Amino acid sequence: MAVQTVHNSSNNDAAASDAGIVDLGPAAALSCRECGERFELGPIFACQSCFGPLEVAYDLPTDSPEELKKRIAAGPDNIWRYAPLLPVPADVASKPNINPGFTKLVKADNLARELGVTGGLYVKDDSGNPTHSFKDRVVAIAVEAARAFGFTTLSCSSTGNLAGAVGAAAARAGFRSCVFIPHDLEQGKVVMAAIYGGELVGIEGNYDDVNRFCSELIGDPLGEGWGFVNVNLRPYYGEGSKTLAYEICEQLGWELPDQLVIPVASGSQLTKIDKGLKELIALGLVEEKPYKIFGAQAEGCSPVSVAFKAGHDVVRPQKPNTIAKSLAIGNPADGPYVLDIARRTGGAVEDVDDEQVVDAIKLLARTEGIFAETAGGVTVGVTRKLIEAGLLDPALTTVVLNTGDGLKTLDAVAPTTGPTATIPPSLDAFRAAGLAR
Repeated sequence: MAVQTVHNSSNNDAAASDAGIVDLGPAAALSCRECGERFELGPIFACQSCFGPLEVAYDLPTDSPEELKKRIAAGPDNIWRYAPLLPVPADVASKPNINPGFTKLVKADNLARELGVTGGLYVKDDSGNPTHSFKDRVVAIAVEAARAFGFTTLSCSSTGNLAGAVGAAAARAGFRSCVFIPHDLEQGKVVMAAIYGGELVGIEGNYDDVNRFCSELIGDPLGEGWGFVNVNLRPYYGEGSKTLAYEICEQLGWELPDQLVIPVASGSQLTKIDKGLKELIALGLVEEKPYKIFGAQAEGCSPVSVAFKAGHDVVRPQKPNTIAKSLAIGNPADGPYVLDIARRTGGAVEDVDDEQVVDAIKLLARTEGIFAETAGGVTVGVTRKLIEAGLLDPALTTVVLNTGDGLKTLDAVAPTTGPTATIPPSLDAFRAAGLAR
């Protein structure tokens, strides 16, 4: 279908039109995930025909796979090495940005022994990003779209990590920021979101209440010139998660993993990792083979897991009640697509309770020296549960995602973590405590 010009009634059109020619590199159009209709690049996120979600369509490179691998290898050690596959200008690496990505893929042999995995277990540890979560990836892409469309303020609705990533990226790139969070977030995430000097607004309610408020603000004159990274810039923002797929395969020697376990909040990260894997196959950068994708949720906010187990295609919203607040999205926008990918690839969607989350955080820290936030505890806990249920094959290469730093969610583990003993400063006391070995 021919690309159509979009006439959007939003006040954000003025900001977009002031930007002139839009240079987002290989990005060619926005395409509806439901009906396939295409639209010109712009700050829109829903199809005007069927209201389905829009995502970026590309004119991907025509280089041979070996030439493209050389181009990537010659790039910087961050997500901009994949600029030919992303909606960003060719000179993106020269622009002020927080430059996330190329985080460690840790071969987790100690954890593998604990879980009984023999085929190779890896932890993709995104706590090494600038604000210590994977959200830096998606925000970095959204910043480039905001520049292209002439926005002056960066904003978002957030369960915590995204608020910090937007604040940092806005400060670095010279944007004003104003972000919105539920009023009861972990204090560590509140401080990290506020420290960058932008406005931080707590909304009385849960994340879904915050998201509804932001949707209203976009359509109001108050929101003129605002780029909401996960609303009107969402098609571009979501593409940042593809870089996790690119990095994992490159770090595995340009091979697909057999199995991936990915935390699910809105579901966007999981769907975009799958998109990235399919792009690598289409470009010939990896050899095609079957892979399974598993989604991980906390029991206290598990609408996608519940739907998967019941065999439903529709995700019924829940009211969140879990320590894993970064995953506490009761009405996940990409939930149905997560179900489709899990079923299509032969994976599953599973959940664990809060006690299992804490146990898994400690397990990962004790075995691999990685202190994960609660979302990482969910993913490791679900991995263990999937193995015990016979759903995840321990003889296959498996990648588990840790998407954030445990220092952000200290409250989850603080009640059960502390000094082994408190003693007077003497050798006799040390011996008496039974610690001398």
